[in-house]
Amino acid sequence: MKILGRTAMKVFAAPGGFALAVVKQFRANQGILLAGAVAYYTLLSLIPLLILILLALSHLVPEDRLLLTLAEYLEFVVPGQSTALVDEVRKFLEHKEVVGSILLVTMLFFSALAFTILENAMSVIFYHRVKIKRRHFMVSAAMPYLFILFLGVGLLIVTVLSGALQSIGTRSITILGQPRSLDQLSIFLLYLLGVTGEMLLLTAIYFVMPVGRLFFRHALIGGVTATLLWEIMRHMLAWYYTTMSQIQVVYGSLTTAVVVLLSVEIGALVLLVGAQVIAEYERIGREPVETAGRSMKLD
Repeated sequence: MKILGRTAMKVFAAPGGFALAVVKQFRANQGILLAGAVAYYTLLSLIPLLILILLALSHLVPEDRLLLTLAEYLEFVVPGQSTALVDEVRKFLEHKEVVGSILLVTMLFFSALAFTILENAMSVIFYHRVKIKRRHFMVSAAMPYLFILFLGVGLLIVTVLSGALQSIGTRSITILGQPRSLDQLSIFLLYLLGVTGEMLLLTAIYFVMPVGRLFFRHALIGGVTATLLWEIMRHMLAWYYTTMSQIQVVYGSLTTAVVVLLSVEIGALVLLVGAQVIAEYERIGREPVETAGRSMKLD
């Protein structure tokens, strides 16, 4: 706690300098190129990953309920395009009996690609950790599939909770003799559930992906930072697509793919910036105050 206090004091003493140091180091690490690679492989992985999770969970929860929940919370990932993605997944699930062992293995492979590339991107950002200790290749091989399992459990929990919250929205209470609908409360709680799940997922990624033991509070700092940044960007994207964008005129039938790729690209940038915030926070915690202070000044 004492070290955390010193580090936090450095950040609060020069927040602008800290932000500048994060941006400079992110550029030095070629963060935009890393985000592009993560976004590309995430786009390849997204549909197979969703199909695998829904195939597994459909044995526990009705498909319609799962697809409805998925459509609601995919808005946190690809604003404005969740319906199109869910429609593609629904078409596949209508013919799920054709899924053979070869197709299943192929989907497992593509589902894991994004996590593998993300781990490599994290290795660049947390290079100081990789220099000290390298992760066993078997752990790296198993990690993507453990994350897929984690996402499946998370979707199951969110489906159950969102169903309960939506049932609250159909009810009303009486205040001073006047009936009041709980619909707005239900909508707010569903949004809060989505943001909380988003923050916990990001925190889990930051806690596990870097090599070595990361303090949970540091992972939480990155998770909160990335969640705040993404919520700002997500609402800006949703506003842009609905009010100003002429992207459909330019790309026609490719609009969905382009918009999803753009959203995932920005999401990958936010994810890696959150990781860079953690790496920079660790750096100024390790170095003397005067060293960190010089690095946070303009050249």
